[in-house]
Amino acid sequence: MTAIKHALQRDIFTPNDERLLGIVNVCKAGKKKKNCFLCATVTTERPVQVKVVKVKKSDKGDFYKRQLTWELRDLTEVDAKDASKENPEFDLHFEKVYRWVASSTAEKNSFISCIWKLNQRYLRKKVEFVNVSSQLLEELPKAEESVPSGESQSVAGGDEDALDDYQELSTREEQDIEGMMEVCEDAISNAEAFAEQLSRELQVLDGANIQSIMASEKQVNILMQLLDEALSEVDTIEGKLSSYEEMLQSVKEQMDQISQSNRLIQISNTNNGKLLDEIQFLVNYMDLSKGHIRALQEGDLMSPKGIEACINASEALSQCMNVALRPGHEKLMAVTQQQLLFAELRDTFARRLTNHLNNVFVHQGHDQSSTLSQHTAELTLPKHSPLHRDLLRYAKLMEWLKNTHREKYEGLSRTYVDYMSRLYEREIKDFFEVAKIKMAGTTKEAKGKFGLHGSSGKLTGSTSSLNKLTVQGANSRRSQSSSLLDMGNMSASDLDVADRTKFDKIFEQVLSELEPLCLAEQDFISKFFKLQQHPTVTPPLAQPETEELDGGTPSRVAPQAEHRHSLSSEKDLVRLMMNKIFQSIETELNSLIALGDKIDSFNSLYMLVKMSHHVWTAENVDPASYLSTTLGNVLVTVKRNFDKCISGQIRQMEEVKISKKSKVGILLFVTNFEEFAELAETIFRNAERRGDLDKAYVKLIRAVFVNVEKVANESQKTPRDVVMMENFHKIFSTLSRLKISCLDSERREAKHKYTDHLQSYVINSLGQPLEKLNHFFEGVEARVAQGVREEEVSYQLAFNKQELRKVIKEYPGKEVKKGLDNLYKKVDKHLCEEESLLQVVWHSMQDEFIRQYKHFEDLIGRCYPGSGITMEFTIQDMLEYFSSIAQSH
Repeated sequence: MTAIKHALQRDIFTPNDERLLGIVNVCKAGKKKKNCFLCATVTTERPVQVKVVKVKKSDKGDFYKRQLTWELRDLTEVDAKDASKENPEFDLHFEKVYRWVASSTAEKNSFISCIWKLNQRYLRKKVEFVNVSSQLLEELPKAEESVPSGESQSVAGGDEDALDDYQELSTREEQDIEGMMEVCEDAISNAEAFAEQLSRELQVLDGANIQSIMASEKQVNILMQLLDEALSEVDTIEGKLSSYEEMLQSVKEQMDQISQSNRLIQISNTNNGKLLDEIQFLVNYMDLSKGHIRALQEGDLMSPKGIEACINASEALSQCMNVALRPGHEKLMAVTQQQLLFAELRDTFARRLTNHLNNVFVHQGHDQSSTLSQHTAELTLPKHSPLHRDLLRYAKLMEWLKNTHREKYEGLSRTYVDYMSRLYEREIKDFFEVAKIKMAGTTKEAKGKFGLHGSSGKLTGSTSSLNKLTVQGANSRRSQSSSLLDMGNMSASDLDVADRTKFDKIFEQVLSELEPLCLAEQDFISKFFKLQQHPTVTPPLAQPETEELDGGTPSRVAPQAEHRHSLSSEKDLVRLMMNKIFQSIETELNSLIALGDKIDSFNSLYMLVKMSHHVWTAENVDPASYLSTTLGNVLVTVKRNFDKCISGQIRQMEEVKISKKSKVGILLFVTNFEEFAELAETIFRNAERRGDLDKAYVKLIRAVFVNVEKVANESQKTPRDVVMMENFHKIFSTLSRLKISCLDSERREAKHKYTDHLQSYVINSLGQPLEKLNHFFEGVEARVAQGVREEEVSYQLAFNKQELRKVIKEYPGKEVKKGLDNLYKKVDKHLCEEESLLQVVWHSMQDEFIRQYKHFEDLIGRCYPGSGITMEFTIQDMLEYFSSIAQSH
């Protein structure tokens, strides 16, 4: 066992810095006997780790390998099975229970004792030892006495102190011992002889060492003498070194004094250089020239040269005041005096600049020379570009004022907005008054010339009179148009077109004048007040106009006062100033739009197109600009008026009443839809808001369809099919001519309704022109349907050949022509002249009559073959009848 333990220590545990303290030869209980070793080990490095290792002999060679390793701290229980009897079995409880059978009870007891001692020394963990003798846990069991002494000591490890003193042989020591044992043949067989030989050799070596020592005594004495001489030489050298050291000490002190003096001179030079730099810094950056001071105090703010000098002086002053002073500069009297001087110059110049610009703003606000009294004929707004050009010379001074005196800057902003808003309010009010006069004056002159108070029965703005109109026949419409044309050279329709064209030009002129005015003012405000560069500026209009309520609480009355807090960006500030300056534009535009809508509701079409175009243009320039926002708000009003116009037309259609004494003809709202569509297509050509018109088209055409059918159902004088046919033919012709893409389905529907009602009217009007003959052949068809063969029908008593000849003789050509002539007169009374459908209807009746004639001939040929019976007239005769009747009328 000792040799095995030595081999395991060398091959397995020494490379891992571990010491083997206990070993037992075991095999697993109840299984095939495969021996292995359980080893108790500790690491040589601290902290010490105690392990239980399972070692197994390799199957391929004569060497051992580690198979499993457990930490001793994971051990929870040791079960020796029986404490009173010798039993080689025992259990170790780790993460599971491992059952072992030792090769002998003594080895088992020795291993358990080793485990107990290691636990007590390194872990002191409560490991339960079950069925283990208490004597075994206190000292080595007596059973170990039966084990050989060397093996017992190797297994149990003896005392722990002895274990700690154990040192393994080194490799070289092992090699020397093996070499010595090889030289001595009886080293293993006869250990006593080998020991005696080693003892003799040791004595020989000791004797040789003594002789060598005694022989070297003379050399030792010589060596001692040399050492004494060396010591004396060392003393001499030490004396010389001491004298040299004293001399060097004196030189060192002198060099230290020189070094100290040089250091002080260097510090003095450095300080002087730094002081000079500080003085030059203050002189360069905090010195303002006399010319700049003179410009700030009394510079001319009227002339371009004076303004340029003031700009340069203000920039120099800002540089002096904004210089970053170094620590300690503010304690210098000269610096303090300069700062006071700069502050005084800043306040003085800011006061002079503010007073001057205030006077300019006030003067411009009270200037009456730019009113519109002299420009009524042109309908133009005064241009403020000269004022803007003059004021932009002060833009850099305003930026300086903004950065140095924010309160004065905001005060100037409020003053500018206040006075310019008054000026623009007067100009815009006069401008819109002229526009309204031109709009209303043109309409009144035209209406008065022709004595018109409505729009001749068309759907225009005069809704009160239009609601009273009734649908009249073609004769009344023609007489009314003739009476109007006799009153002058222009028709009522031409009058409306002229008025609307005039209104369109005036409205476009208004928008074209307002757009550059607003853009120029916004551009000026951005440049003059420097509002296009840095975000988040306190708005100069942050103090809105207020009025005191009874409780003393201020109430905001200005539209802009809802901006109580600071605006988030300078674009918002520009828009706020523009709202204040042009606060009357949106109101005046809405008033102008209301007037145009009152004059003629169709004006909303012109306004919608023009306003949409200008909004689109403004949004392309700046979607968030004042102009874009304002025009967008006004566009909502225009769109609402447009929707009201469409709703009004639909309402008029629904309120239409027809005359009971005259024929209907083409309904008035159908004609008006045609005029509306023609006008809209002209106005909305290439317009941005085509979608609004398409939606209106759909609403109107559906209303037209519904109300045409409604009127047709109520008509007493004119047949329903005629009303439907004529009006849907008119609608189909209009939609086909205008080619409105969004109404393609309605165009097809109108064509379908027109065709259906044309066919229905033809059939109902034509009826059965050969009534008795028709009844005869209906009976023939009934017999065939009942199963009688066609060639046997002639044998039926009521339908024989004699009866057929008798019926045919009742319809000679002369009677047929007379009946057709009466039918033509009847159709002519039903139809109106506007659509010219008489010939179309007459041709359809001819086709229907020929169809019936061919049907009768076919029945005669099939049911009365070979009889030689024919009609009294031919198809050619029928064609001549229809042609002569149409030509005669």
